Amino acid sequence: MNAIRAVTRAPVLLLIGLVSLPSAIAAGSGVVGENLLWLAIILMAARLFAPLTQRIGFPAVLGELLLGVVLGNLALVGVQYFDRVAADPIVAFLAELGVIVLLLQIGLETRLDDLVKVGVKASLVGVVGIAVPFLLGAYVVGPLLLPGQSENTYLFLGATLAATSVGITGRVFRDLGRLNMPEARIVLGAAVIDDVLGLVILAVVSSLVQAGSVSVGQVGAIIGEAVLFLGGSIVIGRVLAKRFAGLLARLDPGHSMLFALVLATGLFLAWLAHAIGLAPIIGAFAAGLLFEPVYLKDFETPAVVRDVDAVLPENSPVALRQQLRKVLEKHTHHQHEHMVEPIGYFFVPVFFVLTGMQVDLKTLADPQIVIVALGITAVAVAGKLVAGFAAGRGNNPWIVGWGMVPRGEVGLIFAAVGKQLGVVSESMFSVIVIMVILTTLLTPPILTALLKKKA
Repeated sequence: MNAIRAVTRAPVLLLIGLVSLPSAIAAGSGVVGENLLWLAIILMAARLFAPLTQRIGFPAVLGELLLGVVLGNLALVGVQYFDRVAADPIVAFLAELGVIVLLLQIGLETRLDDLVKVGVKASLVGVVGIAVPFLLGAYVVGPLLLPGQSENTYLFLGATLAATSVGITGRVFRDLGRLNMPEARIVLGAAVIDDVLGLVILAVVSSLVQAGSVSVGQVGAIIGEAVLFLGGSIVIGRVLAKRFAGLLARLDPGHSMLFALVLATGLFLAWLAHAIGLAPIIGAFAAGLLFEPVYLKDFETPAVVRDVDAVLPENSPVALRQQLRKVLEKHTHHQHEHMVEPIGYFFVPVFFVLTGMQVDLKTLADPQIVIVALGITAVAVAGKLVAGFAAGRGNNPWIVGWGMVPRGEVGLIFAAVGKQLGVVSESMFSVIVIMVILTTLLTPPILTALLKKKA
């Protein structure tokens, strides 16, 4: 009991320590040293806050998001030490690397055959999940709640409502061990489609603002690049992954070579996706789908036990040999997934804490902005929940719908582009930020409750 109380008090004591942290540390620590301190605080604080949320039945990701909200708003109580963290390029890069590692892990734990089985349903969910929020935002709730704005402003609002952040939902499914359920596969497939269609909408709306028009060829080129990337990376990549795995295993069958192969592939496809204008996380997810366990057996099983005949005497019963093969197969089946796990322990919390730090609680000070934001948030949630019913019979539409709800960093990126183009005002940006906050923070506990209810 005393140990439990100590663990429960630890985050509170940590917060007190953060509030009392003298700003003089920043003055003399230098850029690199300061980043090291920030990362140490983020990592340890995330590990202390995550068990608290899990104790009350919520996934660890909610604790990391809330921790980020706290750290990002300590300036409200006079502690300004963490104000620079959210804008620091090194921490931002590590956070981006964190979500890439997370989607690589999710891809490794997802079987392509299972994803293909829900392909039609995922496509329907993705299309509806883009179309309904966009139309509601651009032509209904935008003109109704924010009258007097330009048509381009409403179009950008619709594009922002159409976005989906798969990182948050994927983390919830993964924390609860539910990535293999059909609803999870539908959400992951729909999120990939959302990213492609969202990119098309963002490109079209941006072109309309800048040039006043957009050609069919531009739209076709964007869609073509996305389809070629996804199809090519998976079809060609699986062939190459199998051959490279065999060649590299001959050079070094150790786990270090397997780790390098999987991680390097994830980083390469993340870069390639970014290079053609897609989100890097889509490339990382595609990379995870390349590595079926059967391709990696030479890495995963020690050389001395690869051959059952080399382990057992010649007169061993057939049943014993079969049993040993099953044991070895079970041992090697998920080795490549677990190898990436430790690196995720470091990088993934940085992403979610930094996402929480983007939340500016001062935007809640204007009641009018809050009221408008609540209305837009309701439409944002409703649009994705409607998409959940496109999953068809046999699937829980509420799980699929809520899985598509969080906007996260994707919504903020869309809003930032509109702000740079001068069509999203400060007040509208605040409204979008509140919508992103609410959809990001509400989804983990609600989705967790739905998943536990189904179980």
